[in-house]
Amino acid sequence: MKTYDWIVIGAGITGAAIAYELAKAGFSVLLLEKDTTPANATVYSYGGLAFWSGTTELTCQLCDEGMVRHRILSAELDADTQLRELDLLLTIPAFSNPESIAASYANFAISPKLLTPKEACELEPLLNKEAIAGALTVKHGHINTSKTTQAYIQAFLRAGGKMQIAQVTVLESGAVKTSTETYYSEFIAVCAGGFSRELLKYSHIPIRLYFSHAEILATIPVDLQLRTLVMPATLQRFQLEAESTKVDQVWDELSSELMPAILDTGAVQFQDNSIYIGQLTRIINLHQIPDQSQSEAYLRQGIGEILPALQELPGSWHHCLVAFSSDRLPLIGSIPEYPHIHVFSGFSNPLVIVPPLAQRFAKWVTGQKDGIIAQLSPTRFLN
Repeated sequence: MKTYDWIVIGAGITGAAIAYELAKAGFSVLLLEKDTTPANATVYSYGGLAFWSGTTELTCQLCDEGMVRHRILSAELDADTQLRELDLLLTIPAFSNPESIAASYANFAISPKLLTPKEACELEPLLNKEAIAGALTVKHGHINTSKTTQAYIQAFLRAGGKMQIAQVTVLESGAVKTSTETYYSEFIAVCAGGFSRELLKYSHIPIRLYFSHAEILATIPVDLQLRTLVMPATLQRFQLEAESTKVDQVWDELSSELMPAILDTGAVQFQDNSIYIGQLTRIINLHQIPDQSQSEAYLRQGIGEILPALQELPGSWHHCLVAFSSDRLPLIGSIPEYPHIHVFSGFSNPLVIVPPLAQRFAKWVTGQKDGIIAQLSPTRFLN
């Protein structure tokens, strides 16, 4: 039976990117994906590229490298990623202090501009002026993540990579077992997003990687035009993630909702004129399915306050898992005590850094030193 240099588990944008970069570097690579039609965080992503959002030397460098990669990806992969630039509008709730919230963005590589409610509504006429005390705006990159992922996969296959649809059940030294077959490789890269922790747990491999349930509404293509990408200036999701990871042990016994759900009301329109409305975030058991009717009502109520014209648009409810770490940086590299098993996951934000890190990872495993990959190693959580 064929033995590969690498088996990559998960064909979302992280797995597709790393599989492509490894194949391009000359490795024999097998990409495994459990779903014929994926319904993962890649599919339901807003697609925003926050190239302006670096706050440290590390994140600023990665954001800069990310936009360089994104600008050439369509040509390199021979497919349109639908890269464009949008005005991001970060809404500030009524009765809040706009200046105080604006000050919290002062340490970003590019600080957003503070707008009055009138100026915000001139930029985005669909906004409800009465619901906001103001807004922040900054230029923001945007891609279609599904098309970008498919572009990576097709380029990977053209580079000689192989792909199989198979549900991975357990990882072993030099092998990956699925529900139907066992595949062999020298190295394994786990890029299974929100499922990564459970997969590694079943293989008796501990890791400090977590997951949330994200919920959105996806509309059909509509005539209504949303000019900007709208999000709240203060994302509750990051606070929820930080609070939920204070005690790692509770994640192995997660049987009910760990903390109350939060709603970060926002929306983005894609080039086919469909709109994603979101985002509800929950910390519940991996296999627990949120109540669809309750969630949809909550999402519609939230968007109705900020963007009333979107409230009754026909659309369908979707949910997926989003992987994250306790320090908002991804986990990249070999897992302590398991040198042949690597992880490339936890990219909760921003999407802009996936392509440069995939490229860096592929060079790093060929023996090139990389200080950035070293900083993102899972070993940083050993102490």
